[in-house]
Amino acid sequence: MLDGLEVRRTSKPKPVPSPAPRFGSIFSDHIFSMHYQDGTWQRPVIEPYEDIQLGLGASVLHYAQTVFEGMKAFAGPDGRVQVFRPEAHAARFARSARRICMPELPPEIFVESVMRLVAEDARWVRGNPEGALYIRPLMFATEPFLGVRPSNDYRFVVMSCPVGTYSGDSFSPTRIWVERQAVRAAPGGVGEAKTGGNYAASLAGQMAAKSRGYDQVLWTDALRHENVEEVGTMNVFFRFEDEVATPALSGTILPGITRASVIELLADKGVNVKERQISVREVIEGARTGRLLEVFGTGTAAVVTPVGVLGHEEGETVIGSGEPGSLTKELFDRLSAMQRGLEPDPKGWLKLVTA
Repeated sequence: MLDGLEVRRTSKPKPVPSPAPRFGSIFSDHIFSMHYQDGTWQRPVIEPYEDIQLGLGASVLHYAQTVFEGMKAFAGPDGRVQVFRPEAHAARFARSARRICMPELPPEIFVESVMRLVAEDARWVRGNPEGALYIRPLMFATEPFLGVRPSNDYRFVVMSCPVGTYSGDSFSPTRIWVERQAVRAAPGGVGEAKTGGNYAASLAGQMAAKSRGYDQVLWTDALRHENVEEVGTMNVFFRFEDEVATPALSGTILPGITRASVIELLADKGVNVKERQISVREVIEGARTGRLLEVFGTGTAAVVTPVGVLGHEEGETVIGSGEPGSLTKELFDRLSAMQRGLEPDPKGWLKLVTA
């Protein structure tokens, strides 16, 4: 698939830091790179990680044509390295690209490029047994022009970095502000695409939440601000007495890979799990009456994160005791154990990296 792949290894390999550094602060030795020009993908190469040259006229800088993914590789106790659900990430990457009018990278090329890069830098995850290798595939427009139209030229890059736990604390409940003024995504927009503009749109709300003393922001629907949608870096789940509910994918919510995995694990347990509208009022009243038992977020970076407090205009709502719930902890332990090869992988979600 990657015909003509060139491999140029670094002459100055970096030491693998131990313990793992702050999330996303140090990058491994190599990247995978490929260009889209004249209607074809060409010049695949694995090369040393270094800064790139980009013209000031590159359309990504002016019109924000860029999409990306976030995924992880893990080292098992036997030293084998495996990547979690690369095919699902490849499919979402293609959907995001299509929505932003970018060329769709064939899924088989996406997967092979990720696997080849991880194989090249496998020592970065084997030297980080308690953490993982975070993988960032990225595509951006490179054609130099000023004019509102899709670019003709693009670059696809895969880079990676060693990570520990996302927050620095493996399972500390997070405090979340329910945002009912600002808007991250609206119906008919690009909210379901993993594109840089969505994250830029979320920054003001995120900073406002932090100024109030909260860790993250929970976005609500753009029209009435009545229904919850997603947290800035996670999808969100609510465990009520009789069901586990998560907001339905409506075009404004990122279809998380971890979200889909958790839904499947819950269904396998016989849990009544529903994708539906969930109002802010239902959440607050559920916590007040005791019907709401747990709230947790899901995402590649943090896996499963307990939510202890929701802040809103009426005050603060403590979820349960404010501590991680039993189902939240069970899901975190189960998914983490599967990813690290400590439990069987009956779903076939892990893909083995071979040299």
